[in-house]
Amino acid sequence: MNGVQTLSVINSRPTAVVIADQLREGIIDGAFSPGDQINEAQVASQLNVSRGPVREALHRLVQEGLLLSRPNRGVFVQELTTRDVAEIYHSREVIECAAAEILLRGGPERCAATAEVLDAIVDRMQAALASDDWTTLGRLDLEFHTRLVSEAGNSRLTRAYATLATEALMSLTHFPGAYPRPERVIPSHRAIAEQLRDGDMAVLHGTLHRHLSLSSAERQLTEPQGATWPHRPSWRREGDER
Repeated sequence: MNGVQTLSVINSRPTAVVIADQLREGIIDGAFSPGDQINEAQVASQLNVSRGPVREALHRLVQEGLLLSRPNRGVFVQELTTRDVAEIYHSREVIECAAAEILLRGGPERCAATAEVLDAIVDRMQAALASDDWTTLGRLDLEFHTRLVSEAGNSRLTRAYATLATEALMSLTHFPGAYPRPERVIPSHRAIAEQLRDGDMAVLHGTLHRHLSLSSAERQLTEPQGATWPHRPSWRREGDER
């Protein structure tokens, strides 16, 4: 079964946004592999819609950087390289630090309220970790960071971060060594929430830098610049059978 066959028929009024959402989820979940071609006519047939909104949906995902349009060849799922992954995590750090500054300038009550929201997400992460649910853990991890950014209330930062979060989920799905060691996941996120509550900008920035630099480093970015990661499943503890 190919990725297109995982899409659901749209029973309500079809829109490019709904189609783009389904395709995006398929890319994140691995139904579409890096380098796969997405055929406009095949998607339209699977979803029982005309090709117009499918074309618009594909264009949206090209703009987001998830798909690559090749003239006279078609549209393909983007193949992230080691350099891409490093850039994703550096860009995330820049945006998250900017969001943290906005939150801290908003005062202790705003920081405390955001920290409470983040702590609740970490509680759910801990439950997912305890049950070895790595897919849920990865999504909650990105939910934590996305919420940190969105709580700042800057719509442009939020929009920019949304694409980075999707690309980060792609890296977790498709690349080996794609997640930090289990014993570090919960404490590192708790520290971000706690330091936001404490209100020390320098300390929080340092923690975000170490957290995202650690995530990038643990992806073992040792291949030549521009090399593509081998396509293997992730979401395993160290020492698990591969």
